[in-house]
Amino acid sequence: MLRAILIDDEQLAREELLLLLDKEDDIEVIAQCSNALEAIPLINRLQPDVLFLDIQMPKISGLELVAILDPDSMPYVVFVTAYDEYAVRAFEEHAFDYLLKPLDNQRLAKTLNRLRRATSVNKNVQLITEPQLRHIPCHGHNRIFLLKIEEVEYLCSELSGVHVVGLNQSGYTQLSLKTLEEKTPFVRCHRQYMVNTELLQEIQLMDNGGAEVITHTGKHIPVSRRYLKSLKEKLGIA
Repeated sequence: MLRAILIDDEQLAREELLLLLDKEDDIEVIAQCSNALEAIPLINRLQPDVLFLDIQMPKISGLELVAILDPDSMPYVVFVTAYDEYAVRAFEEHAFDYLLKPLDNQRLAKTLNRLRRATSVNKNVQLITEPQLRHIPCHGHNRIFLLKIEEVEYLCSELSGVHVVGLNQSGYTQLSLKTLEEKTPFVRCHRQYMVNTELLQEIQLMDNGGAEVITHTGKHIPVSRRYLKSLKEKLGIA
């Protein structure tokens, strides 16, 4: 049984695809989302086998969504879009398949047969890469929102998730520090902390060989000895 999530900001498009997939005995649609922000926590929690994903969506595109996902648990990605100009880009980045709207039943059937022949999720899927993130999806106080990268002071790994501390608001993200280290310009300064070097005011060296950095707003962030040298190099300090 292949477990699928449909992600498209057009309800009619989701309903059309759902009707087609409902005819297949071995495919289960476990969730539908109208945008990437809704999809991220569901993908992380439900671990689907395949995403049927629109490309052109508000705030976060389908390509950007794939870049956010944990590469170690990446599902198959089938892009479903009305715009064929994205096709070359999608295949260059090794998407599993690319379907054009309105959907052609025979073309969809070929995609589903290819999915069935796959022996395990991720076996033949190469990682999709995208330029660094422009926003971090966060949640807090019963809402989901985006924090611009340039407005984030630092990140801290806590029991409840990664705490994203911004200049004007803060929240938690389901993205791991590892993913954020790969997809953002933030620099790791501690096993549990990453900082935005653009918002740092100074580094204070400690007697124990460690240090701490102070942001422009006066926040103190620990720096371990392990990361002190690389942080100084990033800041151009000898």
